[in-house]
Amino acid sequence: MPLLRSFRLAKLTQVLSLALLSCALAVPAAQAAPKKDAKKPIAAASASSKKAAKEPAGKARVAAEPKVKGAKVAKGKQDKTEAKVAGKKGSKAAVVAKAEKSEKASGKKRLAKAGAASAAAVATSVEPARQSYGQMAGLHSVSDPLALQSSVAYVIDQDTHEVLLSKNDQAVLPIASLTKLMTGLLVSQARLPMDEMITITQDDVDTEKHSSSRLRVGTTLTRSEMMHLALMSSENRAAHALGRTYPGGLGQFVQQMNSKALQLGMKDTRYVEPTGLSSSNQSSARDLARLVAVAHADPLMREYSTSHGYEVAVGRRTLQFNNTNRLVKSDNWDIGLQKTGYISEAGRCLVMQAQVSGRKLIMVFLDSAGKFSRLADAERVRHWIEAMPTASNSIGQRIRG
Repeated sequence: MPLLRSFRLAKLTQVLSLALLSCALAVPAAQAAPKKDAKKPIAAASASSKKAAKEPAGKARVAAEPKVKGAKVAKGKQDKTEAKVAGKKGSKAAVVAKAEKSEKASGKKRLAKAGAASAAAVATSVEPARQSYGQMAGLHSVSDPLALQSSVAYVIDQDTHEVLLSKNDQAVLPIASLTKLMTGLLVSQARLPMDEMITITQDDVDTEKHSSSRLRVGTTLTRSEMMHLALMSSENRAAHALGRTYPGGLGQFVQQMNSKALQLGMKDTRYVEPTGLSSSNQSSARDLARLVAVAHADPLMREYSTSHGYEVAVGRRTLQFNNTNRLVKSDNWDIGLQKTGYISEAGRCLVMQAQVSGRKLIMVFLDSAGKFSRLADAERVRHWIEAMPTASNSIGQRIRG
């Protein structure tokens, strides 16, 4: 019996030892199993990373973030969809832009063609510039030592009547607004009341050349103001109103103009109206020199024709008028009387009484081709007179064209 107990105890001890040994062996195995399993996600992650490096960014983000895989996949699809839509929109926008560009280009081409057609139509419809009577008569082919641009020139000493320069001085040509010198002279010598009010009517509107005027129909000014504007600013409606309101009417006034011309010895002169708009108002340089000499003796003619500027009140407005001859404002000139004129048939015209180098001169320039050439011709004559040594040997300096 004691022997059996000893055997059982020894067996129990052996079993317990085996159990403990098994437990001891089981613990490391249990701990080693998770380590072995833990390597799997790392390897998987490594593989996923390598795969993600090879794949596009969208797919890489999906693999790296498995927890939001559904959302990221949806977002990736949405990005792709939006990219496709944007691409379509971009392509449509490009197409639209291209179409608009093409349309603009074609529009420009149409406008260019239309502009060219309009220009061609205008070019064919516009008549060439009309030649003056002097040009048609070949007067511009006559040369002179001063190289004047006026086809007619005439300069005399007012006191001695010495002819200093003459070029086509006997040619009879339209005189344009130089006509207004005779208009003003008749009004002044008639001793009409200068403060009498005169109203512009439809009869004073230009139907010859259809020129414009700042004096509207219904404008009322004094006779003095009308005469001032006619001589200084070459105002056509004012000049016509002066003739229309002359005692006996316009017909009587024109008759008096021609009678006065004959009285002054102006045999080459003829008037048909008081403004100079008609090319039938004609004269010669010699005749005009006579008229300038007589007009210069009238104080009112001197004052009005050489005035720099003048203001008139028209209703609530104040109109500023200026002299058509800018030489009156020049310090180099001492002008006693002047008048300018222009219509296409007459060219640019200018008459003046001026003192140069102590001499009273009368200058006449007709049918000048350029806008400022008549003034340039006057300057050439002034320089030429100033360059003369003395007045006594000026006879040898005469110019005849």
